[in-house]
Amino acid sequence: MTPAARQAAAIDILDRWREGQSIEAVLTSWSRASRYAGSKDREAVRDLVFRAVRQWRSASVFGGGTSGRALMLGLARAEGGEPQGWTGETYTPVALSEDERARCADPIPEMTRGERLDCPDWLLPKFEAALGAQTDATLTLMRDRAPVFARVNLAKTTVEVVIPELADEMITASAHPLAETALEITGNPRRLRNSEAYLEGFVELQDVASQAISLDFARHVPDGATVLDFCAGGGGKALALAALGLRVSAHDIAPARMRDLPSRAARAGVSISVLTDTAEGQWQAVLADAPCSGSGSWRRAPEAKWAFTPERLDELTSIQDSILSECAALTAPAGVMGYATCSLLCEENEDRVNAFLNSHPDWSVVFQRRLGPLDGGDGFFLAILQRK
Repeated sequence: MTPAARQAAAIDILDRWREGQSIEAVLTSWSRASRYAGSKDREAVRDLVFRAVRQWRSASVFGGGTSGRALMLGLARAEGGEPQGWTGETYTPVALSEDERARCADPIPEMTRGERLDCPDWLLPKFEAALGAQTDATLTLMRDRAPVFARVNLAKTTVEVVIPELADEMITASAHPLAETALEITGNPRRLRNSEAYLEGFVELQDVASQAISLDFARHVPDGATVLDFCAGGGGKALALAALGLRVSAHDIAPARMRDLPSRAARAGVSISVLTDTAEGQWQAVLADAPCSGSGSWRRAPEAKWAFTPERLDELTSIQDSILSECAALTAPAGVMGYATCSLLCEENEDRVNAFLNSHPDWSVVFQRRLGPLDGGDGFFLAILQRK
């Protein structure tokens, strides 16, 4: 596919997204229907689409609208030019109109702060409250794609061993200082899932900040303790904790989310008990990676940024309060409870911990950490609490 043909595909996908379909669903449908597109073409179209969604507000200003065509025009204009190869011939967009050519020749338009940072206006003050002087730098970084990270499975190997093994498969990786288990994949990241290191369970895809808070939590788990990952989801943190030698059980309110966990654990060579029910007071360590806005990982799921609303934030904070209270009841008297989110917002992090402490005065915070994209990975928050 030519660059213009890739842009034509991206235009169609973005128009279907604007009609209400999910990005992943539309990309999957397009890939199945476009047998002529090779793997590099599919990757390039995906990258174009996700860049347009991340930069939706600024691209709309540059392009003069919110259609897929306007967004592709806006991305080209943001780079200082106009799209090339738009001839209207097979698999290419219709040629630029006189108005579109004039728009491309115009000076760079003035933008509001929210437009420039590709952030919903209502969220700007909330990010400002959470990030302070780092707000603009953080939101600017989140306009681009996130790095790819892998977690080295210490139950089977080491960072030093895995790096050259990946290099043998033309995958470039380097250790990342945020977590001693972390590798940043800087060359051929899409090969990782088919690599021998991945298939043999030596590495697992996991963001570096997620790895860092898993390690932080593990350091506070009492020796020999049983650990409950209460909101396990796909089980990334449960796997990370089990790889450190901890005895881990996983639970999720939607058990279907954990359906791949047994096979992932088998590949990793670790044992994790998958639970559909829990019992109060039996766990010496409980980790609640609570449902949240995901604002710390919006580089990876950018459509969520534009779908998020104040009403959804209120709904989530209520759910988070309930989870904290439920996990407190599940924690043994001398145990520890970890509360984690992949959110950057105070409303979902510090405010929830403070609300819990106000209603549970017999608890206190023994550790707290906030990580953001400027630290290298996604945004994450962790508080570890213990009864006084």
